[in-house]
Amino acid sequence: MTFPTTPEAMNPAWLATALGQGADALRGFSAEKVGTGQMCDSFRLMLDWRDGATGPSSVIIKCPSHDEASRHIAALTGTYVKEVSWYQELAAGSGVPAPVCHHAAIAPDDVNFILVLSDLAPARQGDQLAGLELDALKPCITAAARLHALLWNDPRLDQLSWLARDSGDTVRALFPRFYEGFRERYASRLAPEVLDLGAGLVQRLDAYLARRHAARTLVHGDLRIDNVLFAPDAPQCWLVDWQTLGRGSGATDIAYLVGTSIADPMERAAADRPAFDHWIKGLAAAGITPDADGLWTDYRIGALSGYFMAVFASMSVARTERGDEMFAVMAERPARQSLALGSLDLL
Repeated sequence: MTFPTTPEAMNPAWLATALGQGADALRGFSAEKVGTGQMCDSFRLMLDWRDGATGPSSVIIKCPSHDEASRHIAALTGTYVKEVSWYQELAAGSGVPAPVCHHAAIAPDDVNFILVLSDLAPARQGDQLAGLELDALKPCITAAARLHALLWNDPRLDQLSWLARDSGDTVRALFPRFYEGFRERYASRLAPEVLDLGAGLVQRLDAYLARRHAARTLVHGDLRIDNVLFAPDAPQCWLVDWQTLGRGSGATDIAYLVGTSIADPMERAAADRPAFDHWIKGLAAAGITPDADGLWTDYRIGALSGYFMAVFASMSVARTERGDEMFAVMAERPARQSLALGSLDLL
């Protein structure tokens, strides 16, 4: 490889060049781990520039997970390829609030990669366990509408090879087995009806994966507040962690966001339609004329996506105490949402 994949493997000359400066412009740097992501590792680098250099005082780097199982799943599903390709090909001109990418590279093995991104501090990552109410989610919904408008029913969805790669067979093979492990792990943590929803999803898995959407576009795929950075003093946010990009219904992203974020079931049930309507207005503002009725059906079925992701991800990545509870919450909240919306009955 021609690039480093850990802070320890970096040298000041390489990093300075990646940031558009002369090779001797950077005296050195220090690194600290940031974030709670389990599919890859992230670090903040504090940069010590020589006099006259104009580089940033800090950057965020993302690199392959230290966990072998996570790297294996990333290779199977194209996880790292998707995020690197997003920054290489789409992010800069998308109009979507996201970090600026200074450097992006990935090796032919689809595992070894490096991203050098702008540090958005003092913006803070959302807290999945604490959750948020609808008003605080509205900037995320507006940002998602910009993402979805980018390739709305666009032929390029089939022309971007990294986006068009089909992992359906892998998902079909793994999800039923993962669900059994998930059910065993969370048998004492989740209610029977929440666990049983997964059994129904396994039974309808082919219909769930093959369903035609009311509109087809670029979707984030893991739009939850742990993957959003929020400005401390303004209703502003940035979307991060682009490893689950795919083609689908944008309504699924919104259902996923609402279902995984709002902790109280009554508040969540009251928020579903207003959140959807806010998204529809965002699409209209971006020049899209959406089929609201068809997309509402997409939203109701899309509520299952949070549960689906909780099962799949929890069995794919390294276990941590916070991760176990986060995945339990990620399953429980969307399960209640899906039961209230009658999601399984629509498949």
